[in-house]
Amino acid sequence: MGMSADLIGKGTARLRLPYRVSMLRPGGTIAGPMMMALADACMYAVALSVIGPVKLAVTTNFSINFLFRASPADLLAEGRLLKLGKRLVVMEVTVHSEGHSEPVAHATGTYSIPPMQGGSPEP
Repeated sequence: MGMSADLIGKGTARLRLPYRVSMLRPGGTIAGPMMMALADACMYAVALSVIGPVKLAVTTNFSINFLFRASPADLLAEGRLLKLGKRLVVMEVTVHSEGHSEPVAHATGTYSIPPMQGGSPEP
């Protein structure tokens, strides 16, 4: 898909999905599944920023609200940690069209942390 990370910090991430004409749906707006994939990837980056690169860290819950029509421009996703538990990581992501201040989508999600192996998640 061509996503790239503009920033990854402890509990935060900012990802970019470069605009391509193939992302458009009829009506000239960026298709929802493109925004969903970007938001999920951003959550994955946030999760790994706090638990490290572990096997089997997977999405267990994902919800997205589409707020405004996404302009034909790069999509920017900003994610942050809401809660880090023993087995779950809860995050939120806001998606914007580059050059526009209003968010086009807001997503929340939960990732499962794999069982501990020897006191820490298995790498």
